[in-house]
Amino acid sequence: MAGPFQRLGNDLYTGERSVDFVGRRRIWFLIAGVLMALSIAVPFIRGGGDFLAGFNFGIEFRGGSQFLVSEVAEEHLPVDTSLAEQAVQEVVPGAVVHVTVVGDDGVRVQTDQLTDPQTSSITTKLQDAYGTESVSSSFIGATWGADITSSALRALGVFVLLALVFMALYFRTWKMSIAAILKLLHDLIVTVGIYAATGWEITPAAVIGFLTILGYSLYDTVVVFDKIRENTAELGDESNRTFGEAVNLAVNQTLIRSINTGVVAALPVAAILFIGAFVLGADTLRDISLALLVGTVAGTYSTPAFGAPLYATFREREPEIAKRDKRALQLRAKAAA
Repeated sequence: MAGPFQRLGNDLYTGERSVDFVGRRRIWFLIAGVLMALSIAVPFIRGGGDFLAGFNFGIEFRGGSQFLVSEVAEEHLPVDTSLAEQAVQEVVPGAVVHVTVVGDDGVRVQTDQLTDPQTSSITTKLQDAYGTESVSSSFIGATWGADITSSALRALGVFVLLALVFMALYFRTWKMSIAAILKLLHDLIVTVGIYAATGWEITPAAVIGFLTILGYSLYDTVVVFDKIRENTAELGDESNRTFGEAVNLAVNQTLIRSINTGVVAALPVAAILFIGAFVLGADTLRDISLALLVGTVAGTYSTPAFGAPLYATFREREPEIAKRDKRALQLRAKAAA
């Protein structure tokens, strides 16, 4: 006996029930527009008018000094991050300090660039503060951070360009390719906006997560758009279904599959996030899983709610499509008479 979810999937596939994504595209476009506008505005607000200042970039991007304290003495557990801040402030008053607990008995301290004497003094104070000799220091130059930023932007540009070419060749229509790329940019902008709003640190691992979610988003888009191409290709002169209705049917036919794929993708990512952030204290796992989780959710909703209606809007303005839609409506009215 079929369950409610299975019956819903069957009804959506046959068209007995339908979510009108294309017919109510203005609402979905408004939601997408508001989300993107907020995602762009938040960094400006947080940064006081400076867009980049609105993000919490990791030391790999901004450069600076880093101290890693491990094997903190039992009498200092659970770890008190204020001890690290105090140790840095005593040596460099007014310094900007980023302190993160690593695991159960570790601390990571990040500051702006320090001199060798300052690094030595802070190392000693951290050893005294946490009762351990296991304090290591490292330095990342601003030039190296700039190179990392440049490489990340180049990687993003190459991905978007290759995706644009792939979609155009696969679907043989540039309008579908443009709709897919705009949908990918929507996912990226929303994800980055959430990072800015929450103050989550953007590290190389997070950038890898950004690129990965674009790959997932592209995969989901290709599946849905392939069904759209199949449905719209079947529209003949005697069809009483408009182009927009054919697109909407394709979206509904793949909706349950998109939701299932999104849930299956999000569950292990959420588990990695929980284990990495709260159990192991592994910052790399946390950084990449945050981007993956946010991007997966955004990508799952944006294909049916933004990408597909956008493609329908592009095509419905073509004279041939408009003429066919008019004929379909006339056939429908004639059949109802």
